[in-house]
Amino acid sequence: MRISTNTIYQSGTNQLMNLQSDLNKLSIQTATGKRVNSPADDPVAAARILELNTAKDQNANYTSTRKTAETLLQTYEANLSSVTDTIQSIQSSLIAAGNGAYTDAERAKLANELQGSLDTLKGLANTKDSQGNYMYSGYASSTVPFDSNDDFVASSNRTKLQIDVQSQLPVTFTGDQVFGDNGDNVFTNLQDIIALLKTPITDSTTQDTFNTGLATSIDKMKGSLNSVLDARSEIGSSLNLLDTLNTTGDSLDLQYDASISTLQDLDYAQALSDISKKTTILQAAQKAFVATSNISLFSLI
Repeated sequence: MRISTNTIYQSGTNQLMNLQSDLNKLSIQTATGKRVNSPADDPVAAARILELNTAKDQNANYTSTRKTAETLLQTYEANLSSVTDTIQSIQSSLIAAGNGAYTDAERAKLANELQGSLDTLKGLANTKDSQGNYMYSGYASSTVPFDSNDDFVASSNRTKLQIDVQSQLPVTFTGDQVFGDNGDNVFTNLQDIIALLKTPITDSTTQDTFNTGLATSIDKMKGSLNSVLDARSEIGSSLNLLDTLNTTGDSLDLQYDASISTLQDLDYAQALSDISKKTTILQAAQKAFVATSNISLFSLI
């Protein structure tokens, strides 16, 4: 079998180019610290790295969403803590109002104090968050929750956030959920008892009316407090869930990093050894190529 000079030359050239390509690849790997810098380096590993990075980014998005949820819930907790304090203060005033020794003037004074508590409570219910949205308006976040007639006029739909791949969490509360429905909410109850306290007791009939009205108001105020405490209990449970998911998310993030590192990170000791070996082979191949290239029939004559 005859092999032409051109074939020998081309074969040698190809060998040198392959060796140089290997060295270039090793140089890039040592410079970046990555074994896989492009799909061509390792198609299977590159595909898996892409998959892991996508999962890692999704996990980071859920972490960010949970942070948003946590901030919202903490804002509600601070607001509802003030609501709780106000309602408990109102309850104390209502119990004091049952003192049979109180005069009409003293009951009227209590009524004025309750009016201040009513204004405080209404302000807390119609408050805005840091983004300028009404906290208890549901989807209608630009609508004031309770109007001048103490009617809830916003939305009863709560905002939910996707906090992990399979869970959505309600992160807002609505006015009707916390403060009561139209015609039967904490504000109308307070308005009724304020009016009752301002009404003089002149006989047994007005006394019975007062006693019945006061008992009803105390009972309703207890129900209002329970609604607020239910919301706060939900907030506590939700914050605990977020903590658990954050711990899980942190663990997943570490697992993704470890898996990506295993597939992508370079073994520097092996890489340096390969560079040294490839360089030696390349130098030898270059010398052999030069020697072979100088051989011809004329050199034998």
